[in-house]
Amino acid sequence: MNYRMIGRIIGQILGLEALFLLLPLAICLADGDEPAVLGFTLSVLISAGVYLLLRWLCRNAETGFRAKEGLVCVSLAWMAMSFLGCLPFFLSGAIPNLVDALFETVSGFTTTGASILPAVEGLPRGLLFWRSFTHWVGGMGVLVFLLAIIPISGAGGGFTMHLLRAESPGPNVGKLVPRIRQTAKLLYLIYVVLTVLDLIFLLLGGMPLFDALCTAFATAGTGGFSVRNASMAAYSPYLQNVTTVFMLLFGVNFSCYYLLLMRQIRNVFRDEELRLYLGLVAAAILLITWDLRGLYATVGETVRQAAFQVSSIISTTGFATTDFDLWPSFSKAILMILMITGACAGSTAGGLKLARALLLFKTLRRNARQVLHPSRVQVVRNNGQAVPEKVLEHANAYFAAYIIIIIVSFLLISLDEFSLTTNFTAVLACFNNVGPGLDGVGPTCSYAAYSTFSKLVLTVDMLAGRLEIFPILALFSRGSWTYR
Repeated sequence: MNYRMIGRIIGQILGLEALFLLLPLAICLADGDEPAVLGFTLSVLISAGVYLLLRWLCRNAETGFRAKEGLVCVSLAWMAMSFLGCLPFFLSGAIPNLVDALFETVSGFTTTGASILPAVEGLPRGLLFWRSFTHWVGGMGVLVFLLAIIPISGAGGGFTMHLLRAESPGPNVGKLVPRIRQTAKLLYLIYVVLTVLDLIFLLLGGMPLFDALCTAFATAGTGGFSVRNASMAAYSPYLQNVTTVFMLLFGVNFSCYYLLLMRQIRNVFRDEELRLYLGLVAAAILLITWDLRGLYATVGETVRQAAFQVSSIISTTGFATTDFDLWPSFSKAILMILMITGACAGSTAGGLKLARALLLFKTLRRNARQVLHPSRVQVVRNNGQAVPEKVLEHANAYFAAYIIIIIVSFLLISLDEFSLTTNFTAVLACFNNVGPGLDGVGPTCSYAAYSTFSKLVLTVDMLAGRLEIFPILALFSRGSWTYR
């Protein structure tokens, strides 16, 4: 295990976090909010101090890196980043319980949007900005950002690729362009451009600049933290429609945008995952609109509410314009299915990912055909190309781990004696990085009532869901900690 290189990278990430914390600190200084200024100032000093310490301790690090180092490095980096990122909430006194502050921050960085705060409008603007900005930082991945701006590649053979694979969502991660750093830059360029476009459309709709920034950050990261207690219901139908469109756009695999830039439009529309994504969205909107007939004043309002919630849930953003916990069971069942599937791999969305769901379905179909025709060679294909068996094995292993973690987490938090619907959807919402669930954790509720133990379980679930399980599991493997 290359401990020094891991420490060096974690130190660089915490150095970046110290710089990020200066943005909300400036807002607090402008507002004259002394407790928040103190909280952010101490957090900046602590983050910068840890960065300098790790930089000195790991100054002679070897650049060789393997897959296990990539997994462990990503897990430890996200844990360190989350712990130091929660300090402004805790040190300012806005969230006096450290576990609650950690839950809120992990929910931000993992783009989950689950909150322990029953109301947010009383928070200082700097803390509200930091909550939403954590979504933006965590959406594409802080290590991807690091790869984009700092030349840390070395002679380890696939050094940076191990980091990209460990942090990026989806069953299989590849390079858009030959060099990893160029790939990371391209991903962030697309990310920034879409965020800016979202911000412009929100401002054109009359949303205040501060609200528009926070909303754009939360939409881009598919996180869902809002600066209003009523979430997106506090804004006009135009602003809700803009957010609906951009939630869907951020749920698309970013490689599709690269293909559009390369004018390979035909290849984009041939993408099976994209077609499934758009088809699911259209079908869910139609079915829920039919199920909600008569619940809202007009058909147009019904379609708008259905489209917003479908976009919010399938992209795992978690914004809300209505209390969908009051919807009929059929509509809530559709939302639960979308909560599990999530959007496309290679997007900022959470969930199982549609690419992985496609592979699981095709593997099941292939195995069923092999029972009927044992001597026939059956190959699983995606977008016309044969899928390697290792990718299929990884998808099967991921799904098995996915089910096991949900079952264990559900049992553990059920010790709190809430309803089955509350506990089950709380696990689904946190593990799939959605945010709101149903019943006691619905869109008008919070996670504040859960015990400290349950909050820690759900915090681990959020991290495991965002990092695609295996980086977190690697921390508990003895083989990860041997030197070679």
